[in-house]
Amino acid sequence: MTGPWQMIWPNLNRLLPVAALLASAAAWGGDIPRLADGKPDLSGVWQVLNSANYDVRPHDARAALMLVDGPNGPVPAPQIAALGAAGAVPAGPGVVIGGEIPYQGWAAEQQQDNQRDWINRDPEIRCYLPGVPRAHYMPYPFQIVHSSGSLSFAYEYAGAARNVHLSDPGPPAAPSWMGKSVARWEGDTLVIEVTGFNGRGWLDRAGNFHSDALIVTERFTPTSAHTLEYQATLEDIKVYTRPWTMRMTLYRRVGEDARIEPLKCAEFVEDLIYGHLRREP
Repeated sequence: MTGPWQMIWPNLNRLLPVAALLASAAAWGGDIPRLADGKPDLSGVWQVLNSANYDVRPHDARAALMLVDGPNGPVPAPQIAALGAAGAVPAGPGVVIGGEIPYQGWAAEQQQDNQRDWINRDPEIRCYLPGVPRAHYMPYPFQIVHSSGSLSFAYEYAGAARNVHLSDPGPPAAPSWMGKSVARWEGDTLVIEVTGFNGRGWLDRAGNFHSDALIVTERFTPTSAHTLEYQATLEDIKVYTRPWTMRMTLYRRVGEDARIEPLKCAEFVEDLIYGHLRREP
């Protein structure tokens, strides 16, 4: 073998894996799908790969969501000790830009109190609707159905759903778990402003919370054919000292599991909520 191949061949075994990786990345990224009007088509089944539902802030692994003082340090609360490792909290880098939520003084104390009584207070345990932005980083997929004239979200957890208005219809009829959503486009970024919350929602299992004054500004930005950058800026004059933002990646499911299954969990918690009303427990 003579000529340029003499220089290339010894390095070919090292170049082939790199070329394969680049080809794979190109195939994975691909072109962003678009609607007839040229806007990105966000239709699909999406899911996160993070532990934000445990705690949106950076957090270490710990033995349980509720801890009490033990003889040699914190131990799992008696109500959840039997869960063992299944009740543990995995570590996570967090999704809050800057790491901390800017709580007002009383609200920081409230968050700590919420965490100490998680099992009795977290709306997720009672299958209440997840709210926004929590619906997007729970450990369940959700589906976006998108066309030039309509936009809706369907969530696996609790059968939650929301229709997104493409023009503002005016004030919401009543406060709700999921709020009122109004969308607009900024280039290729879908921006959704959500208001009209009932103030009962939590952001995660760590007791982070908001009030009925919450305004969420969501930003969905396609970064490839199969990924979205999701940002949510939260403003709540009753709870936070300033607006703050969380950021994460949403991944499009592909293949036969690119669908959502029913998890209408309300019937699963009837005994938890109403069991004390039985004539004979």
